[in-house]
Amino acid sequence: MPSRLPAVPQPVTSEPSPGARHDTTALLRGATASTYADTVRAVADDVAARLVSVTQPFSGASRTELQGLVDAVDLDGPPSGTREALREAADLYAQHAIWFHEPTYTAHLNCPVALPAVGAETMLAAINTSVDTYDQSTVATLMERRLVEWTAGRIGFAVTGDAGTDVGADTRSGADGVFTSGGTQSNFQALFLAREKARRAGVALESMRILATAAGHFSIAKSALLLGLPDDAVVAVGADADGRMCPDALGNALVDTERTGDTVIAVVATAGTTDRGCIDPLGPIADLCDAVGTWLHVDAAYGCGLLVSTTRRHLLDGIERARSVTVDFHKSFFQPVSSSALIVRERRDLAPVAWHADYLNPREEAGEPTPDINQVDKSLQTTRRFDALKLWVTLRALGADGVGAMVDAVCDLAAAVHHDLASDPDLRVVGTTDLSTVLFRYQPAGLDAERADALVPQVRRVLFDSGRALVAKTVIDGRPCLKLTLLNPDATLADVRGVLELVRSAAHGLLAGEALADTDGPPCRDVHPRLARTEGDAR
Repeated sequence: MPSRLPAVPQPVTSEPSPGARHDTTALLRGATASTYADTVRAVADDVAARLVSVTQPFSGASRTELQGLVDAVDLDGPPSGTREALREAADLYAQHAIWFHEPTYTAHLNCPVALPAVGAETMLAAINTSVDTYDQSTVATLMERRLVEWTAGRIGFAVTGDAGTDVGADTRSGADGVFTSGGTQSNFQALFLAREKARRAGVALESMRILATAAGHFSIAKSALLLGLPDDAVVAVGADADGRMCPDALGNALVDTERTGDTVIAVVATAGTTDRGCIDPLGPIADLCDAVGTWLHVDAAYGCGLLVSTTRRHLLDGIERARSVTVDFHKSFFQPVSSSALIVRERRDLAPVAWHADYLNPREEAGEPTPDINQVDKSLQTTRRFDALKLWVTLRALGADGVGAMVDAVCDLAAAVHHDLASDPDLRVVGTTDLSTVLFRYQPAGLDAERADALVPQVRRVLFDSGRALVAKTVIDGRPCLKLTLLNPDATLADVRGVLELVRSAAHGLLAGEALADTDGPPCRDVHPRLARTEGDAR
């Protein structure tokens, strides 16, 4: 749809300063406040109109078409003004964006976003707080610290005193943490902390090892590389048929690593694997880590929504025994990207992150405004958005139980889809889930495995090119599969059945096309499974 953005009146401003050569109406300030309000309102109206009119998650435009539209924009051309620039952006970006709120979007770990969080996003973007130091953020820092404490409490960590206390003060106990850009950064920081703990104990980099299953997130191996660990630093631990870590296999891996003279600096358990949505047995894993004194990190980027579930919280039992936990609020708390956090059981574990600069966060000096609460001391980032505001407003608006009910809704939907597919003649379920994923293949009786393998990317491409539905693909036990990641609590079983029918139709069409291509004579009407031979047809 064409942009509905109306004209935005130009602000009335005071005289520019002598010698000013820039557009004094360009920046958000008191003199442009009314224009700001009109501009945001116009953008919101345009997006709202698109939300009402959109009928599929993607326009279906080809990459060639989209590249042509992007290349046609002259970024060095004359300025068009705010109104025209936003209209152009709406027709380019919004028109061809992927809409995660559409119930036929079932591909990746992208969720529709909570309305209160979107309102908070508008507020924090305009004010543009950076929560790296207290003198840039004041109450924003305190609000983020409160949310860190809240999350730690939900995990089951002990929270004592002010989480803003100097991370270098080893006499302080209790949980702490920091908001991050996403699960990858949270995992990286957790493994950095584990590496530093081992390094300071005298362990050489070349002998450091990390234990995780093959189903663990790719960021674990990537983090090991970035941390300077050897190529074989990440050791795969055996898992059961659904990809959950086997405690016996972990025990053997811990013993084997010690026998080789290497040191396990961390065990990474996953609470919600990306492909299957399965949760490792956290309690038994924690038993083994405690027995040998090894850092346990739980990657709960996907499964963290269970922290507020009223029916499935028990699936995370044992998470409170971890040394560190990754949570991604922009997955299962329905927050706009980005909103993640790393939570540690002991705040002193964050000490290796601290780095002091005279111009930013000098060490405590007389007269400095509360240097013990500068969050740059515990973050890998310096400038950092106040993304915590979105979660704060969501919790105040909907309540933790309200968010938990939405988490339960997507898990219930996945369970219903699994039940549906158990008796489907064409679609074969692959494995189970603890959360909201569905893995399956199109493989009716008589279709060999190799041909079913080849159909997986073809079906996905057909659906993507149409724009009508988006599904993901992955590989399980050497076989490609289609994957539904259900993170829309408003989607219904009928919606998902519609997606599966599109999958079925696409597969039928692809097979029919192959049959036509293989026919020596003219096309026959009974080649397509939905076109029966007509009476008296001589062909």
